[in-house]
Amino acid sequence: MGARERREREREQRKNDILDTARALLFEKGLHATTINQIAKRAELSVGTIYFYYDSKEDLYAALQLEGLEILGGMIREAGLASSSPEEKIRAIARVYLRFSMEHNNYFEIIDYFLSSPETIFSQDLKTRIDGQGNRSVAVLAEAIAEGIGTGLFREVDPRTQAIILWGTLHGMLHFRKLQRTILADVNHETVYMEAVEHFINGLRQPQ
Repeated sequence: MGARERREREREQRKNDILDTARALLFEKGLHATTINQIAKRAELSVGTIYFYYDSKEDLYAALQLEGLEILGGMIREAGLASSSPEEKIRAIARVYLRFSMEHNNYFEIIDYFLSSPETIFSQDLKTRIDGQGNRSVAVLAEAIAEGIGTGLFREVDPRTQAIILWGTLHGMLHFRKLQRTILADVNHETVYMEAVEHFINGLRQPQ
């Protein structure tokens, strides 16, 4: 191995070490309580070194967002393959997103952070990969809707538009879990969440 290749390998290893440290701190302290200074201290690096590899805290967390989207995407694809009818695929995908938000809450918070901060800018490479992963997940849902249209179960609608509408609905409903002790004190959150899914499916069905 030449000197140039060695330097490149060391650079990639350092970048991965920083990401590992950021992930550990994030899962320990939460998104908003974790700072670049804490990451640098835990990794035994200078703040300047962190910024050499990542342009900003957002750029670093964007890399973690991609990890989360990849996990979610895999869960969604499995749900789509395991379900039979278009309606069941939609329900299964909805349940997967609910499960992801609970079992991988830290990743969910990162995804939510960027969804609620559209002005955040990070590297074009990461943006392309994040957008691609997100689009693939939406595509699985759109395919289920298109399948329902093809079988005559659903009305003629634009599958991708409807998939985006449902995705927005599900994401909004997940936030209501925080109101379990107030607005939802007498209501089961999962029941309300899946009821929203049924309303969506009913809206897609052909009129009788």
